[in-house]
Amino acid sequence: MITNFTDKNVPNQTGKTIFITGANTGIGFEAAKVFAGKGARVLLGCRNIEKGKAALARIADAHPGADIDLVEIDLSDLASVHKAVEVIAREPRLDVLVNNAGVMWNPKTITKDGFESQFGINHLGHFALTGLLLPKLEATPNSRIVTVSSTGHRLGNGDLFWDDINADREYHPRKRYYASKLANLLFTYELDRRLQARESKTIAVAVHPGGSDTELGRHVTGAMGFVTRVLTPLMRPFMNTAAEGAWPTELAATAPGVEGGQYFGPSRYREMSGPAQQVDSSDASKDLGKAKRLWDLSIEMTGVDPAI
Repeated sequence: MITNFTDKNVPNQTGKTIFITGANTGIGFEAAKVFAGKGARVLLGCRNIEKGKAALARIADAHPGADIDLVEIDLSDLASVHKAVEVIAREPRLDVLVNNAGVMWNPKTITKDGFESQFGINHLGHFALTGLLLPKLEATPNSRIVTVSSTGHRLGNGDLFWDDINADREYHPRKRYYASKLANLLFTYELDRRLQARESKTIAVAVHPGGSDTELGRHVTGAMGFVTRVLTPLMRPFMNTAAEGAWPTELAATAPGVEGGQYFGPSRYREMSGPAQQVDSSDASKDLGKAKRLWDLSIEMTGVDPAI
C-alpha cells in the first residue's frame, strides 16, 4: 500500500503527456506545475484563456523550458468539450487525463446544454471528455484516468436526484454538490470495471484533496458563504495548502504500483490533510446498480457513449 506520498515522490515524467482540467488554479495548477517540473508535457485545460495564459507563465517561471500548452475547454458546454478533444487528439500520446475542474455550492445555474451546473460540470462534462478521449488513452500504454472527488460524497443520502436530475423542482447547493461527487466515484469504479473486463491497459482511479485551501468555494453565497469565509482562516492549521492538496492527484497520476479502482486522499485528521495514501469510500459509491444507472443516464444526457 502506498503511503506518505508527496510531490517529492513523483517520479520522472519525461516522455509522458498529461491533460488536466481546471489547471489554472488550485490543486489543478499545483499538480500541473509539479508534472511539468518532472519533465512531462502538460496540457492545461482552462475555461478562461487569460487566466490560463497567466498559469502558463507562472509554471514557465518556476520551470524554464517546461513543455506546457493551453487547451481551451468549458465543461459546462459539450460543444467546447468536443473542440478540446479535437485539439488533444492531435497529440502523439496521452498518458494521463486528470478530471479535476469543478464547482461547489454555487447558486442554481443551468449549463448551455440544460444541465444543473454542479452535476453538469463536475460529472457530465468529465464523463463526455473521458469517453471521447478513451481511444487516445487506450492507444497509450499504461495510461491513467484520474477523477477528483471529495469527502463530501459521504455527506449526501446516496441519492443522485434521479427524478429531478436538472433541479427543475428543487435545488439545494450542498446536496447537489455531494451528489456530483458521489457520481465521480460511481463513474470511476464503473469505468475501471469495464476497462478491466476487456483487459485494457488503461486504468481509472479517483482521489480527493481533503480540506484544501483553494478557490473552489468562490461561488458560495449568503449565510453559508459568510460562514465559509469566517471559518476558513481558523481551519487553515488543520488543512492542506493547495500544493499539498494536489498530492493525492500526483500519486494517482504517477506513482508506480497504482491499480485500477483505487481511491487516494490525505492521511491525517480524518483525511483532511497530510501526505497522500490509499483511502476508502462510502458503500453508496460501490453500488453496482447505481453505477450502471448513472452510466446509462450519462450516455443519454451527453450523447457520448464510451462503447465499453
